[in-house]
Amino acid sequence: MNPIQTNFLLQGDALLLAATVAVGVLIYLIAALKLNPFVALLAVSLGLGAAVGMPMKGIVKAFETGAGNTLGHIALLIALGTMLGKMMAESGGTERIAHTLIAAFGERRAHWAMMFVAFIVGLPVFFDVGFVLLIPVAFHIARRAGLPLLLIGLSMAAGLSVVHGLVPPHPAALLAVTAYKADIGKTILYAVLVGLPAAIIAGPLYARWITRYVVVEGDNPLEKEFVEMDGARELPSFGIALATLLLPVLLMLVGTWADLLTSPGGAANQLLAFLGNPVVALLVAVLLSFYTFGKRRGFSRETILGFTNDCLAPTATVILVVGAGGGFGRILLDSGVSHAIIAATQSSQISPLLLGWLIAALLRIATGSATVAMGTACGIVAPIAAAASKAVHPELMVLATGAGSLILSHVNDGGFWIVKQYFNMTVTQTLKTWTVLETLISIIALLLTLGLAAIVG
Repeated sequence: MNPIQTNFLLQGDALLLAATVAVGVLIYLIAALKLNPFVALLAVSLGLGAAVGMPMKGIVKAFETGAGNTLGHIALLIALGTMLGKMMAESGGTERIAHTLIAAFGERRAHWAMMFVAFIVGLPVFFDVGFVLLIPVAFHIARRAGLPLLLIGLSMAAGLSVVHGLVPPHPAALLAVTAYKADIGKTILYAVLVGLPAAIIAGPLYARWITRYVVVEGDNPLEKEFVEMDGARELPSFGIALATLLLPVLLMLVGTWADLLTSPGGAANQLLAFLGNPVVALLVAVLLSFYTFGKRRGFSRETILGFTNDCLAPTATVILVVGAGGGFGRILLDSGVSHAIIAATQSSQISPLLLGWLIAALLRIATGSATVAMGTACGIVAPIAAAASKAVHPELMVLATGAGSLILSHVNDGGFWIVKQYFNMTVTQTLKTWTVLETLISIIALLLTLGLAAIVG
């Protein structure tokens, strides 16, 4: 179904109001009535589809499509990332990395270390890939340094999120570079100038403040899968641990550069692109970990099989909820909410920078996907920016649009549920921490981009 064709009962402002009410009801059901998030997302999604007049036979299909599209990517990444994390934890690999980072930065600044590591690791990968790669390290550093997991985890999430929206060669940012015909070198320079301060403020600084007021209680079932406290034991070397962790990052980076390293369409080019696929890259790393963290550490094949089987059980809830969030996002998309937002903003007389940020922000709120918001906004705003009476640097358009695509992650965003489940938070706690963090990044990055525009002209 094409989301632009909105021949439903509700149109325009009424459609936007219905979507807003649906989000409010969803938050109330989960936060106040303690309804299972998966059930709440499914019920509200179907109710919204019926309320706006979507064909009855297409409502469930739209939800299934959204959930399937989301899980087709994320479920595999979560499963493989969890296996890699389990192997790192059982072998002591995460413990070795945690010891090294704490020794380099000090226990009181461990959250700063996680932000910078995430900023680097996140360059070639999507947010969810970087998250599942680094979450075992975050769990162990928090335990080792005696710091709240939220302090370490939010700092890590800030670094990953900033790179996701602003910094090439990240795939989402490259979409905008292409659409606006920006210079990639200048874009990277400006993105670092804007992104690092945004990550610092929204990450370590905000995380330090908010963890005074948001305290997560109870045992975290996922943490138990990644943190092994067996006392004194021989650990793998830092080089082996880091190489195994970063292998999928390097493979994905090589895949991104496949056309630069080899002739497009050739056998070597296709092989590099294949190895650079996130699922393949993580699979290769998991297979390597069976040797570096398994056989070399003295584990039998039966023990390794037990590790990989046992660690998947706690991820079932994560996967179901993330898929349901994708289904809700698809209902919002197919109901025409994104088209209503575009129609409401296209006639506005504001600067291209602000227009790019605004359209991306509204699409992000409506669809829950930063990549969809960024790609759609670029297609709308690029011709407007090109035709503007006062020229705007295309590199700054990339940053403004990327900043807008990060705002207000909430219940229709798969990333929201990943953060909630891995950090064992309630919906209210996730809104106070992760949602505010994302909004801080968006607003700070926009302000810094506007400031940069005033300097470079």
